[in-house]
Amino acid sequence: MTDANALVLPLRSDEDVLRIRQAVRQWLVDLGFSLIDQTKMVTAASELARNTLRYGGGGESHLIRVSNGSRRGISLAFVDQGPGIADVDLALKDGFTTGGGLGLGLSGAKRLSDEFELQTEVGKGTTVKITKWKPY
Repeated sequence: MTDANALVLPLRSDEDVLRIRQAVRQWLVDLGFSLIDQTKMVTAASELARNTLRYGGGGESHLIRVSNGSRRGISLAFVDQGPGIADVDLALKDGFTTGGGLGLGLSGAKRLSDEFELQTEVGKGTTVKITKWKPY
């Protein structure tokens, strides 16, 4: 943990996914997010953490408390050094999967968050960052 506004957690096992879910939920509770927004972000975090494990071979998650003026929120970044995503447009389509899942991980996380960024390079890895802002 670097400071009270940031936390880095490893992603090496299913137990790590559970720890990330718990940490995200606690941070959202502490920031006063509604139960609906908590559920959205915990779901998105779970999907992205599982993708990091399954397709990226593991990595790490970064939880960051963010602010912009009077706005408060949480950003989550999932980083791996895996094979990268060859076709981002295809990977973001509902139903597309290379691993036998439902194919809703990336597209679902994008819908459940307020901001979504994906950086990937074939052979070098992928970083997915999502942000949720607390409504005024």
